[in-house]
Order: sequence, then structure tokens, then C-alpha cells
Amino acid sequence: MRRLVFSVLCLLWLSTALPRPAAAQSLVACGWDEVFILDISGAPAKTWRWKASEAAELPAAYRDKFRTTDDCKPVDGNRVLITASSDGAALVDRATRRVLWWAQCGNAHSAELLPGDRVVLACSVREGTGNRLALFDAKTPERELFTTPLVSAHGVVWDAARERLWALGLRELHSYRLRDWDSASPSLELDMRYALPDEGGHELSAVPGTAHLIVSTHAGVWRFDRDLRTFRPDPDLRGRHDIKSAVIHPTTRRLAYTEAERPQWWTRRIRFARPEGEVVLEGERLYKVRWVP
Repeated sequence: MRRLVFSVLCLLWLSTALPRPAAAQSLVACGWDEVFILDISGAPAKTWRWKASEAAELPAAYRDKFRTTDDCKPVDGNRVLITASSDGAALVDRATRRVLWWAQCGNAHSAELLPGDRVVLACSVREGTGNRLALFDAKTPERELFTTPLVSAHGVVWDAARERLWALGLRELHSYRLRDWDSASPSLELDMRYALPDEGGHELSAVPGTAHLIVSTHAGVWRFDRDLRTFRPDPDLRGRHDIKSAVIHPTTRRLAYTEAERPQWWTRRIRFARPEGEVVLEGERLYKVRWVP
């Protein structure tokens, strides 16, 4: 009997002492001036939040550049890459909420962490400062290292297996090689370009463990095979319009996505497939969600 009680107590201790598998239950969400982590294991609850207006280390000129956040990617080092259509970009430490790096480009719509702690921004439509990719070093705020044109740049994904950067624009999906990466003047060299099935490239995310990228456009959602270099309709979201984000969890394979509620650019809902579900956050203006690894 004592041995049974001891075993039960050990199991109870382990259940509280070991880290909880939060990745399958938590999402980073953004859209308005707040970026937050949402625990959906029970009743939806915010477990972490960040606002530029509360970041003391962020230069004053940047405080209003995060009014409309549009991407929020968890990256290595327990950090979050944040971009905003109001031109701001930031790398934030999750543990301290401290801004580690910041920069700006016209209508910044997505960012990606590249080897060597460099950051690439997708700068969307903005006269003079947009329609391009911009490269930075995360150790040095603001200083731009390189830029290359891409009309209505909306998404960027680093592909470590193929050593390519994938970038999504208005009518094309591009791949780039990293050049002179160990020098003070790194650059991105256009490798290949692929016409989209429809214009209006918007969301770009990798399907974990596969060769596929999820690509959304004005008229639908597609899977791009990075090995075969072909597009096909997405099996979960084919035919849907105004998909702002679509991400698949690497372990559970659950799909989370956001779909604008016309005529607005935002939504109150985070939707799921495999299994289906929905989280409604009244009063929020959601644009993108990303699973927390």
C-alpha cells in the first residue's frame, strides 16, 4: 500500500514539476497595437503581452510605428519577431519583454531570422520605402545592410534544408541565396521566381516536416512544393478568400488560421482544422497567429 501511495505521489509531482507541452496549446497573436500569447488549453487566456508604447528602451520615434502589428513570429532564443504595417519592426525577448533590436521599412508585413542573427523584412506597398526586401543585423538596430526590389512583399520564410530564403510578392514567389554572408556586406541573390496561381500574395508559411509552403492569395490558398516547384490547392483551405495567416503545428498537425471578416482587414476569430474549432475574442482585431514552439 505504501508503495502504491508513493508511486501516485511521484506521478503527481512529475505532472507539476515537468514543463507543460505549451506548444500545442499556445499561439502568438497580433493585429492591433498589442502582441500577445494566448493559451487555448482551456478558456482562452493571455499569458504574455507586449506593446511598443510600454517599451522604455524603444526610441520615442518608434512608439507609434506599431499601431497595426501584422506578424509575430517566435524565433530561436525565446524571442519574438514583430512587424507592423505602420512601418515598425522589432525583436523582443519573451522573458523580459525587452526590445533587443528595432528598425523600420515601408508597410513592414513580415520578418524572418536568418543565419548569423540577421533579419530580413518584407516591406509591402509604400511609396519610397516599400516594395522590397530589407536586410539587417540583429546586433545593430536600424542600420540597413542590403535591399532588393519585390513588389508588395508580404512574406518571408527561411529554408535551412535548401539554404534558401523564400519571399512572397504580389504576383510571384521568389527564392534567394545568401551571398557574402560572413562579410560586412551580405546580400540576397535572386535564385528562382515562380508565378502565383492568382495575384495578391499574402500569407507564406512552411508546413513542418514537408517540402510544402502555404501560400494565400486574393482568390484562394495553395500549397507550393519546394522540390517539385509546383502549386496545388491547399487541402484544408482551398477556395477560401482573405486568409491572413495559416500555420500547422509541427507535432499535433493542427491548422490554425485567420480569415478577415469583410469589409474589414481583421477578424475576432481564430479558426482551426484537424480538429475543427474556433476561438472568438470580442474586441480584438486579429491579423496573424503563429504556434508557439
